[in-house]
Amino acid sequence: MSPSPETFDLLILGATALTAEPDRPEIRDAAIGIRDGRIAWLDKQPPARYEARRTLRMPDHFVTPGFVNVHTHAILSMVRGVAADLGFAPSYTPGIPKGTQVDPGQARALARLGALEALLSGSTLVGDNFVHADVSTEAMAELGLRLAPSWRIHDVDFARVAHGDWHHTAAIGHATLEAALALHARWKDHPRVRVNLAAHAVDTCSDGFLREVAAASEAHGLRVSTHLGQSRVEVERVRARTGRSSTEALQDAGLLNGRLMGGHCIHVDEADARRMAEAGAHAVHIPKCNAASGRMAPTPMLKRLGVNIALATDTQHADMVELMRWALATARIQEGGVADDWQPSHVFHMATLGGARALGQEDRIGSLAVGKSADLAVIDARRPHLRPHVNPLGALVHTGQGRDVRMVLVEGEVLVEDGLPTKVDMETVCAEAEAASRALWGAEGKAYWQ
Repeated sequence: MSPSPETFDLLILGATALTAEPDRPEIRDAAIGIRDGRIAWLDKQPPARYEARRTLRMPDHFVTPGFVNVHTHAILSMVRGVAADLGFAPSYTPGIPKGTQVDPGQARALARLGALEALLSGSTLVGDNFVHADVSTEAMAELGLRLAPSWRIHDVDFARVAHGDWHHTAAIGHATLEAALALHARWKDHPRVRVNLAAHAVDTCSDGFLREVAAASEAHGLRVSTHLGQSRVEVERVRARTGRSSTEALQDAGLLNGRLMGGHCIHVDEADARRMAEAGAHAVHIPKCNAASGRMAPTPMLKRLGVNIALATDTQHADMVELMRWALATARIQEGGVADDWQPSHVFHMATLGGARALGQEDRIGSLAVGKSADLAVIDARRPHLRPHVNPLGALVHTGQGRDVRMVLVEGEVLVEDGLPTKVDMETVCAEAEAASRALWGAEGKAYWQ
């Protein structure tokens, strides 16, 4: 009696699979079978006998794991095209809209814009934190992608920070932490949403409040996202307050451990990096935003000392394909040339498995392997800038763009097809976000909208 045929919900044939798995990084003319939301088959040929509800023949396409974009602020799409040229983070800069000005309706519109941009560029997981996280999480979840959201947690009065006044208030800290824990309670059973705690930065969180965040992280098993060494202002204020570096202050508070994701890591020295590596803390590299403000994180040093590095886009755009190129170039600039330690495979790892590891999800996402969730990005490699296919991964990192993504799946569900979202109307999302941004800019926007 012949064996029963393999059954698939979707079978992709003929594409080049870029797996992010070190023992088999590339499979040309691959057969990728998806069943019940997971990768059930991955090989050079399909099984001898199979049945598939849908078969896609996709020669001259690349299939990658969905990108894991661990640090974004989708609502800050409202300052795109402006904040990048001001030299500092929006929350610290006078004269541009602040999170404290955003109302729930505006938050929803802007969050959907940022999440949609990320999804269309191949990100299947977005780690987002800012104000109105209750509304923004609902809005982003409508698109179907994975989320690692949080409220922006702090006890500083942000209305005063842009004017150089760091005033910490227990009531603010209590409100933001309680809101984050309520968000966790709301989403803890959702298969695609894992809430974390986003302690904004060591300068915007007092020492006592950082210890409260550490206790909450321990009690609920939650990851902690923060801005670490993102500016000289932060470093100087923390040292004046504590006599220590930001990394040491996090260690003193009980936050420097395997659940910590430190965004930017521009101003960290070797001693800080060793502390991070020994504690298992993760560096979140944001090369485009950093470089646009004239700064570079010391990623060669962080990598050499064994710190896991994830990639994230932050606020200026949500294109993880472009971001890999920035990560590679800025590392090589620091190294003074091309080195074996900085090749396309290394930044691809940061954009996939490195991010999954930072979030504690590497067992189910971040690479193409049988048994893992079918979180995929399908990239159209037929256009001239991705030819020839001598080295598909090298071509993707050096010349690819997020807009080359044609299809995105999460748990086998098609969320992007033919470059368009399947769950929302793109024109409506863009129009609503445009209206929200114009309202927020108000009088200051007259110079831009005349």
